[in-house]
Amino acid sequence: MKSRYETAKNVFVDSVDLQDYIELDSSVRAYEQLEHSINKPLKMILLFGRPGTGKSILLNRLQNKLKHQREIHYFDTPAMNEKEFFHKIFKILTKKSLPQNTEVNFSALVNYCKDLRGKREIVIILDEAQMYSVELMEKIRLLSDSRTVKFIVSLHKTEDEDLVAKEHFQSRIWEVIELKNATLNDQMAYIHKKLLKHNLFELANSIKEKDMRLIHKFTKGNFRECNKMMFTIFEICEYYDKNEPGKINYDKIPKRVIEMAALKLGYIHV
Repeated sequence: MKSRYETAKNVFVDSVDLQDYIELDSSVRAYEQLEHSINKPLKMILLFGRPGTGKSILLNRLQNKLKHQREIHYFDTPAMNEKEFFHKIFKILTKKSLPQNTEVNFSALVNYCKDLRGKREIVIILDEAQMYSVELMEKIRLLSDSRTVKFIVSLHKTEDEDLVAKEHFQSRIWEVIELKNATLNDQMAYIHKKLLKHNLFELANSIKEKDMRLIHKFTKGNFRECNKMMFTIFEICEYYDKNEPGKINYDKIPKRVIEMAALKLGYIHV
């Protein structure tokens, strides 16, 4: 017999699928700011935040919502090298493919962009752009100077480096949008809405405010960590439900289960 916790566990499998998108006050504000920035005469827009703050799903949603209104392209994974990157750019600009063994003449590509100025406005979203080299980012900046191609650059903010301070961003990014970890209220809404979206009303009600505070303390409001935490909590509940049902109270999530999940994920240590 399938445990009620199995479905709940799978709700929190980490994903950038738009079906899993949860609208929160913070994500609505970030989306509106991003959409507003695209409509400004900007060359480059920087979206940054720590891993797990929702950058990729926000960009995915932006491209999906605007794809019928404007020319917008989403590079969800970085190109393996410059050659591959410029082959993709060439295809977008010319609507033609080059043979794989052909090199793109960068100067000619820039001039082609300049010739398109006023005729087309192309938005290109570069996710995981921290994986691009400084040299490639400089060429991307030169393409953006044509004012035909506008780039949205998504980068991770790391513990030891503020990416906005990188030399090649200081004078070239005209708009910066930072995504931060969720507040307690946003994370509470996130967990409840994900469960309610799958009609798991009883389980949503079983997570009390004190439980949410503890979960937020361990995950620090990071959505990816929250997904891992909730998956692990329901995985533990599923085990007890199948093997020792007397130890499970369906009306609440025991504090010991939350602490077991935190221990398993390394948030706390014995």
